[in-house]
Amino acid sequence: RMLERIRAIYNKAIEWGWEGRNPALGIKKFREKSRDRFLLPEEVSRFFDALAQEENVTARDFILMALLTGARKSNVLSMRWQDISLQNEIWRIPDTKNGEPHNVPLSPQALEILHKRKQIQKLCGQQSPYVFPGEGKEGHFADPKKPWQRLRETAGLHDLRLHDLRRTLGSWQALQ
Repeated sequence: RMLERIRAIYNKAIEWGWEGRNPALGIKKFREKSRDRFLLPEEVSRFFDALAQEENVTARDFILMALLTGARKSNVLSMRWQDISLQNEIWRIPDTKNGEPHNVPLSPQALEILHKRKQIQKLCGQQSPYVFPGEGKEGHFADPKKPWQRLRETAGLHDLRLHDLRRTLGSWQALQ
């Protein structure tokens, strides 16, 4: 990954008129092994039991929404009310990793979480543009590291990463 960044930096310098040579050319790339971890059938109940025990409601809803939508962590964290159509059951992610907008259909469970969060925000008098408001500089929930760690410990899923929830949704959909 570092090699790609160095190569890009030197290529940009050459594009801007630097007359040197890119030292990253000709270096063999390290072949990374892709990860294929997802929740297995025998792990699902442990995962949901541990998730139900999580006291941080925002973290719990965030983790469940990440699983139900299959969206990237950064997109779920920055989910805005203006991008959600509860009526049409669609979440439009305006800016994805590849720079293209993406429409995510919302399952009944995801809609239930959204309705509940909207009600909580109204009752608390919050006017946040974010589904998962937070105290950080961005204004939304920043990072669920501690709740995620607690969930993994409780469920005994030490090798599960938050990003694996994306693969879990896709894998389970492929099995249907």
